Amino acid sequence: MVTRPPPAATDARKRMVRTGSRSATAARPRSAIRQAVDLQAALRERIASQEIAPGSKLREQALAAEYKVPRAQVRETLIALEQRGLIERVPNRGAVVVRLDLTQVFETYDLREVLEGLCARLATQNTTPASWQDMVKLFDGPMAQYVRAHDYESFIAGYGRLRRRMIEAAANPVLTSMLDSIYEKTQAIIRRIIILPGRAEHGLAEHRAVIAAMRRGDAAAAERLRRANMRSAKAWLRRYQSFVL
Repeated sequence: MVTRPPPAATDARKRMVRTGSRSATAARPRSAIRQAVDLQAALRERIASQEIAPGSKLREQALAAEYKVPRAQVRETLIALEQRGLIERVPNRGAVVVRLDLTQVFETYDLREVLEGLCARLATQNTTPASWQDMVKLFDGPMAQYVRAHDYESFIAGYGRLRRRMIEAAANPVLTSMLDSIYEKTQAIIRRIIILPGRAEHGLAEHRAVIAAMRRGDAAAAERLRRANMRSAKAWLRRYQSFVL
């Protein structure tokens, strides 16, 4: 005689199977999304730092093998990078990292001046003056030492901390997206500008002035000084453009 489980137990088991199937199905897309985001972030960073240089080809098969992801995922990532203006599709060549020309660089700095100024103003308005004291200490102490030691990698990392802090404090997702896109395109240029004669010292003084305005809670001054900082960087670039671009 075969003993059958009670109907209630059978129904419960079926519900568990269905629930488990739904959980497994839900987990796969989340994992795939996470992988796609990680791949895109990794390639964005490598392009921005010029580990993958302008003009370089991005081959789907090679990237899929390197990152151990399906080619379809690489293809989706390349589409996203193209939308951000970091790569372009060239007939008979595939995906190629964009090379900015001189006109594009200066136009980008014009736009960046406005957006960075807005970011400084919003960040100041959205926070308490005292919350910027740690940035005052950073730029008065370690950042000044980095400039004296010509440790530009550490200087750029410290600047990145300030920039990210300001963007987060501004709390404007549209502005964040626009600034991140521009920064990715110009990060290699920033690295070249910082080593130009006198630029690191001048940039440090400009950043200190911006932070001091934020520490006072003066949003208008923070915006004005941040915009002046961007114009100054553009002027340095124009002066030494034959050495940089």
